[in-house]
Amino acid sequence: MRLPLIAALLLGTAPALAQSVTPPAAITAENVPAIPASLAARVRPYLEYRSASFQGWDVATRGMIVATRFADAPQLHRVASPGAARQQLSFEAEPVGGRPSPDGKTLLVVKDVGGGEFYQLYTLSEGRLTLLTDGKSRNTGPVWSHDGKLVGYASNRRNGTDSDLYLVNPADPKSNRLLTEVQGGGWAFRDFSDDGRKALVEQRTSIESSVLYEVDIATGILTRLNRPGPNVSRTNAQYGPGGRIYLSSDSGGDFQRLGTIDDKMAFQPLVVGPVQWDVEDFAIAADGSFLAVVVNENGLSKLRLRNPTTGALLGEVKLPAGVITGLQIAPWGEIGFSLASATSPADAWSVDPKTLTAKRWTFSETGGLDAAKNREPELVTVKSFDGLDVSGLLYSPDPAKFAGKRPLILDIHGGPEGQTRPGFLGRTNYLVNELGIAVFYPNVRGSTGYGKRFVGLDNGPWKREDTVKDIGALLDALLARPDVDGARVAETGGSYGGYMCYATAIAYGAKLKGAICARPISNFVTLLENTESYRRDLRRVEYGDERQVGQRAKLMEISPLTHVAELKIPLLVVTGSNDPRVKPSESYQMVEAVRKNGIPAWHLIAANEGHGYQKKENQDFEFLTRLMFWQTTLLK
Repeated sequence: MRLPLIAALLLGTAPALAQSVTPPAAITAENVPAIPASLAARVRPYLEYRSASFQGWDVATRGMIVATRFADAPQLHRVASPGAARQQLSFEAEPVGGRPSPDGKTLLVVKDVGGGEFYQLYTLSEGRLTLLTDGKSRNTGPVWSHDGKLVGYASNRRNGTDSDLYLVNPADPKSNRLLTEVQGGGWAFRDFSDDGRKALVEQRTSIESSVLYEVDIATGILTRLNRPGPNVSRTNAQYGPGGRIYLSSDSGGDFQRLGTIDDKMAFQPLVVGPVQWDVEDFAIAADGSFLAVVVNENGLSKLRLRNPTTGALLGEVKLPAGVITGLQIAPWGEIGFSLASATSPADAWSVDPKTLTAKRWTFSETGGLDAAKNREPELVTVKSFDGLDVSGLLYSPDPAKFAGKRPLILDIHGGPEGQTRPGFLGRTNYLVNELGIAVFYPNVRGSTGYGKRFVGLDNGPWKREDTVKDIGALLDALLARPDVDGARVAETGGSYGGYMCYATAIAYGAKLKGAICARPISNFVTLLENTESYRRDLRRVEYGDERQVGQRAKLMEISPLTHVAELKIPLLVVTGSNDPRVKPSESYQMVEAVRKNGIPAWHLIAANEGHGYQKKENQDFEFLTRLMFWQTTLLK
């Protein structure tokens, strides 16, 4: 008879413990060596951190709805008050997000399957989901009307490409109706008027250009709210007191400013004067008494209150240095948001607009570790090949614990219109705190947060390789530092950062020990031909148009697959089988070519993931595989 494990231990007849980590059922691990169970045990606390993202106010209880994970994927929870227990509301196998209704009667849920990003909308009641959409198409950006009777959203169900505008009364799934047909995949609802007769919608054609419309809810007729002209970005449009329209825009300048639209469709900044940083988010109090405005100052979020009429500063909120997301003002005036910092995972916070007192609502666990010991980053700025200032964040190990020169990993963000900001490193804290590895996050040209001109410097195939040259300049500056071991340097990147990962390995491989490239672009032509049709035109604006002979030739010329013979360092490639953005074929063709050239290439493929692993067991195994790769390349 087989004894239970506890009984066997008590009797001294314990079965032999597993000596290596078994991959999750959904993961195929090609050429990956066995991962010792002892390594997993050492890393364990760094795998067990959580975060909590603010989803909205629960008006019925004056509490919050947050998304946090207690099993394998984030679920919705209610928090009644600051520091109160998290009451789980959803119990799905997939990650979910939520949008509580303004009247507090309905909780709208957004969920996809396997990371495929074909999101469906549901209502949640007593742990059960009721489907509102068709179960097949991609449905995005749901926005509630102010009376809680309608949800506006975009869907590509008509032809798989165009994001038409739809309406549904969540109390009656059969009420789902097409409001108006549009062209392009970049359409989104922004806000409903107070009387529910109109809504603001945005058509985004690139990171640098968007058009604002007002749509009649009864007829579906669209009215353009800005005059034709050069590329201008307009976003986060909202109705304010008296129907006045507020938005952030870079019209007439290099940065996103907060302003309004006048009766001649011209943008009028609310605050006049020189601007150095982007307004990244704002919200309007229901009684019109103030605006809550978040500004991205060199990656750090600053929360300020302003007068909606004059733009005058009403106060600035003192918060830990970090990144704010999900800003929303409750009907009673309290300001809710998520805040993440180097020393804390994302948690839900609120601010009293009268006293500017901040309250932390959730206290996410960090695996028993003292997150306050995590290192704050250092801002590193250098001149690139053409004199342009480029920068990044360097997380260095504690010199009191790790003396001398330290190994270095460059971690390149995707987008390419992303920006690495000083948030929580999560599992990567293990590299810094326990292994003494410095980690550098570059923000090369094309990154957001540094103005419209900067974000457009990499557009098209002819400027694309300038971003790789930025990495070269940053790499040279880092190698010259007295605290960096120039003989032990490696790199990683995901999505567009995966292209950068390949390109950096090719251009600067002599300075690198290895590269981990996740969901990477290997060939721009096949990327554009195979990516989902709803996003293809948006990517053509950024990368180039593969249908045009000259651009196609240049895209082929700069693609890493074209230069695979020059790639000489070991690779680990990480792939999600359901990735709608960078199809798995991008990974397969590069891995095959690298292996034909005799270069070691490990490959992780998750059958139940898309553009980045979201399920905890997969994330954990990916991180352990990364550690094994660094041990066999960077640290040996």
